[in-house]
Amino acid sequence: MAKNKSTHLSYSALIYIFISFVLTESAPEGALVTQIPGFDGNFPSKHYSGYVTINEASGKRLFYYFVLSEGNPSNDPVVLWLNGGPGCSSFDGFVYEHGPFNFEMANTKGSLPKLHLNPYSWSKVSSILYLDSPAGVGFSYSSNESDYVTGDLKTASDSHIFLLKWFELYPEFLANPFFIAGESYAGIYVPTLAYEVVKGIDASVKPILNFKGYVVGNGCTDNEFDGNALVTFAHGMGLISNELFEEVTADCNGNFYNPTSENCENKLAKVDKNIADLNIYNILEPCYHGTDDIETVTGNTKLPSSFRKLGETVRPLPVRKRMFGRAWPLRAPVRDGIVPTWPQLLNSNGVPCTDDEVATSWLNDESVRKAIHAEQASVAGSWELCTDRIRFRHDAGSMIKYHKNLTSRGFRALIFSGDHDMCVPYTGTEAWTRSVGYKVVDEWRPWISNGQVAGYLQGYEHNLTFLTVKGSGHTVPEYKPREALDFYSRWLAGKTI
Repeated sequence: MAKNKSTHLSYSALIYIFISFVLTESAPEGALVTQIPGFDGNFPSKHYSGYVTINEASGKRLFYYFVLSEGNPSNDPVVLWLNGGPGCSSFDGFVYEHGPFNFEMANTKGSLPKLHLNPYSWSKVSSILYLDSPAGVGFSYSSNESDYVTGDLKTASDSHIFLLKWFELYPEFLANPFFIAGESYAGIYVPTLAYEVVKGIDASVKPILNFKGYVVGNGCTDNEFDGNALVTFAHGMGLISNELFEEVTADCNGNFYNPTSENCENKLAKVDKNIADLNIYNILEPCYHGTDDIETVTGNTKLPSSFRKLGETVRPLPVRKRMFGRAWPLRAPVRDGIVPTWPQLLNSNGVPCTDDEVATSWLNDESVRKAIHAEQASVAGSWELCTDRIRFRHDAGSMIKYHKNLTSRGFRALIFSGDHDMCVPYTGTEAWTRSVGYKVVDEWRPWISNGQVAGYLQGYEHNLTFLTVKGSGHTVPEYKPREALDFYSRWLAGKTI
């Protein structure tokens, strides 16, 4: 019996090796990433990267980086990851959040960062497809610069074309459960793209994707819900007094998004003054602004009151100092229907968008670009985490109708919020998920990670889940990597969080 068992195990191992071999043999020639500068060791799973041409006539090409699951890539879900901006590369997620590596800033100037395996990479339980979108962002580009004038709807359409063509290149993953995920302005990208995917499935557009659901973290959703969220958040967090909260609520009639009186404007200005020196991406963290010292940054009065601080603050981490600029404020100035990208919004006020030293130094290195198959033609000058190369129109309106359409048809949705993010506060997200009108089937309760309360959760019918992450800022997998992997892996597996 022991001999038979040993033979059976050996046979199973051979079958697994064969399946793994077949899985990677269908990949496009030259797409395999064999090594990455800064990392010494073996990859825990196979990596692929390259381009998909979505418009031959204009030469529009979208760049992707694909990390196979470290578990069972033949069966594990495939998850598309999108960062926001608009105008920010999804290498943001790869480098700073849930990619396969942790990056350590080099000790000497001009040297490459050191890479270590990330114990909380989302590739532990799924294959992750990082996409630079739209064209003009990151390493994605077009030969026709008119393609850099785009918006929500065109971006969703282009990303859908990308997915169809990508799965033609990697048909071995068509049967895997497929999910779309993203954060910040990807709160717009994700549901609009999901809607395009579902329309394609309904129309029997080949290949047929095995789409199961989507994930949005601290995502922009609806002008009014997001715009009204800051005052209630600031009050709940003890950032403004009860007296000021009562005054601003009375004078604004609860409408903080679009003030209609001078008294309301004046009270909102007082709110802004109280929060002006906080790090908007995580109110628990200090502000860092362009020097080696920690210092505060005053608000910019040219921006709407509740968004004057967006993008101006940063937080230091043990291995890096970084300036954020990754969530577009839905109250930002709009001219001729065009919304500003982060560099356009912030540079116009004398404030740089990002100073992402680790990602910038690594991805501007010629040997790194060669290793990941990034074309020189894709970058005008140096690579930037967030670019002002595109002109972007917010033309999809509120996302609530998209969420209701998708969830009512049975597609699963996980909406999560770092509860100390003041950029897209959880108060707005909690309010809009409640506004959909679904029956509560899992009443507000704590969820546990590593034996501790990690946040709170409310489940609705039609598989809509709202979840908070305690103590986290805007980019949850970055601030709380262990907890993020916990809820992500449970949700993908259909388990109770």
